[in-house]
Amino acid sequence: MKLVEMRGITKVYPDGVVALKGVDFEVSEGEIHGLLGENGAGKTTLMRILYGEIKQTSGEIIFSGKAVSFKGPWDSMRSGISMVYQKFSLVPTISVIENFYLYLSSFQRGVGIEEVRRRAEEMMERLKFRVPLEANVEDLAVGVQQRVEIIKVLLSKPKLIIFDEPTSVLTPIESRELFRTLRELKEDGITIIFITHKLKEVKEITDRVTILRKGERVGTYETPSVSEEELAIMMVGRGIVPTKRSVSSPGREVMRVEDLWVRDDRGLNAVKGVSFELHEGEILGIAGVQGNGQLELAEALAGVRRAERGRIIMDGRDITDLPAEARYREGLAYIPDSRAVGLVLEMNLMENSILTSLRDFLGRGGRIIWPLASDRAREVIERFNIVGSLRSQVKYLSGGNQQRLLVGREIIKAPKVLIVSEPTQGLDVAATEFIRSTLLKFREEGRSIILISSDLDEIFELCDRIAVIYEGKFVGIGRNEDLTLERLGLLMGGVNA
Repeated sequence: MKLVEMRGITKVYPDGVVALKGVDFEVSEGEIHGLLGENGAGKTTLMRILYGEIKQTSGEIIFSGKAVSFKGPWDSMRSGISMVYQKFSLVPTISVIENFYLYLSSFQRGVGIEEVRRRAEEMMERLKFRVPLEANVEDLAVGVQQRVEIIKVLLSKPKLIIFDEPTSVLTPIESRELFRTLRELKEDGITIIFITHKLKEVKEITDRVTILRKGERVGTYETPSVSEEELAIMMVGRGIVPTKRSVSSPGREVMRVEDLWVRDDRGLNAVKGVSFELHEGEILGIAGVQGNGQLELAEALAGVRRAERGRIIMDGRDITDLPAEARYREGLAYIPDSRAVGLVLEMNLMENSILTSLRDFLGRGGRIIWPLASDRAREVIERFNIVGSLRSQVKYLSGGNQQRLLVGREIIKAPKVLIVSEPTQGLDVAATEFIRSTLLKFREEGRSIILISSDLDEIFELCDRIAVIYEGKFVGIGRNEDLTLERLGLLMGGVNA
């Protein structure tokens, strides 16, 4: 029996952008249904319409056999639809039980905290996993926070749960545990829509899959009947050539980090005595679940966060106390894990293309020489296949094009050392392969890269050596060929076995 029927869904935004063009989408009761598509394909828009966050321009929605028009998410939750976002919708500074109460009381009148506690205990017993109800959310590991999010939405007794990129912040072990939970939810009769850009996950966990491309539905397929290669072609309209790393011997040392300690924004030690070296023509991967000190380490290396103690040596020179601009002049570049941090979204493409090398485009009186800036922007657009014009506001570019701009802006300067954090997070398969192949080409030119990523496929595909960071410390480091996925997953989870 069909639980969800979306017929002829069209969405045109006020600025004229057409996000969806007459999309039909249906989900059967008790299935795990995958939703695939490139960035900008319309899958998030489609789910926001189903969840009641935004209204469609035309088309109808039928849920549980009835035509519906939700006024907002609270309305869809009352009808039995819940959503687990990629970024958890939890209040970090209050306890788990208070988060549960806040969620339920927002759309169920008269529910008391003790009733919420009783339901939570029953739910944990049924799922065979527990979370500390009195602990503050911010003190919990990311995998535990996701369990909190799942229990939270289950307290409302939903018929349908939408999961948006649920494994993006999990270790392989935590991902397997999540899949076990999803299968149990399916056995309990709960229907699941699973949004992911990872084709292996679609094959592993879904019963059927729907592909969107450029706002239109390509088709819906029984998952066992289609291969990963066929899914990729349907997503992007062409075949994808996977990146391939050549094995090479390390060159001379270009950077050395000695006993580095860095504090986070709360004043707590986030990086604790990290030491490593980086060689010419090498990609050193730093693997770990987000929130284990990667951000603070990257910012300390780039000069945008002060190191508490320790040394950073680059080409024999101590750069520990140099500001970011001086490090850039020494040949270091940094691509942060957030496009909102690395780009000024209100500025246009040309302005963003020179942000981190502004000194090179200044004339007399400190004025920007705009013809030079235009030449640089055109070079970035052409070399990195960016869809957009010089005057395009960056906020209107797709996520993939924003990331190409962010990566291209730094690589085109040919730095000696490139620090790049989560370069393909949230990108579709085509944009992901383009970014990865770009980084490998940069390495083959003799440049050095520190790659921080929570995606183990990416780590194994690109890196010559891999270090694992857990609670601010390197708990293991070795050559790619000497490590296994299982070993890395255990280290990322704090199990040094």
